[in-house]
Amino acid sequence: MLRFLIIVVFVVLFLILSIPVFLAEWILGKFNPRLRDLSSLRIVQAAFRAVAFLAGVRLTVIGEERVPRDVPVLYIGNHRSFFDIVLTYARCPGLTGYIAKKEMEKIPLLSRWMKFLYCLFLDRKDIKQGMKTILAAIDQIKRGISIMIFPEGTRGKGDSEADMLPFHEGSFKIATKTGCPIVPVAIVNSSAVFEDHFPKVKPVQVILEYGNPIDPASLSREEQKFLGRRVQAQLAQTLAKNRAALSKR
Repeated sequence: MLRFLIIVVFVVLFLILSIPVFLAEWILGKFNPRLRDLSSLRIVQAAFRAVAFLAGVRLTVIGEERVPRDVPVLYIGNHRSFFDIVLTYARCPGLTGYIAKKEMEKIPLLSRWMKFLYCLFLDRKDIKQGMKTILAAIDQIKRGISIMIFPEGTRGKGDSEADMLPFHEGSFKIATKTGCPIVPVAIVNSSAVFEDHFPKVKPVQVILEYGNPIDPASLSREEQKFLGRRVQAQLAQTLAKNRAALSKR
């Protein structure tokens, strides 16, 4: 419980103390938008690394060298914990916008940082608005900004990470319409940090593995149509492998 309280206090203080930073970032953006973007990225990444440290997460990262550095990518991950965002965003090599649920846009200060970082808000109940969000993500990829999405649409609550909800195929239009690489992101044991024993935060081992990038242009039209199934199957294999490895430790 103490870790949880410490993290809450840290996050609240960060958001409050960052209010003057918003002004500084806004002014910086008027003169050098690129520098503002990178500055905002590094500030939030530092905060997320601090949260992971306070939570006591012991993170093992596999395959990070597989992530392309010269082009924007579409990250596709499984999702079981709020810490999935904390752990993955802290490692993004360049500008990356996350697709988040619409409700997060209402959170003061946090939503401002998210907008600074090109995050998009998805209304899961409105198909028309959902398509607009996908089109906005396509536009951001074309502008050189990577996108991270959890295609299950919500946090999974199955018995294991491999027990995922069906992936929404529409998410993959971001890649098929732009030709950007798809990078599978398999996250094992993140729910053990917090969700499995709410409200306690426990120091645990988490494995984060980046898969080999998938080039949508190399796939046939039929393969592109069911790209979600293919990526989900690849993730399921990686998740099962790393869950077995973790259980042996």
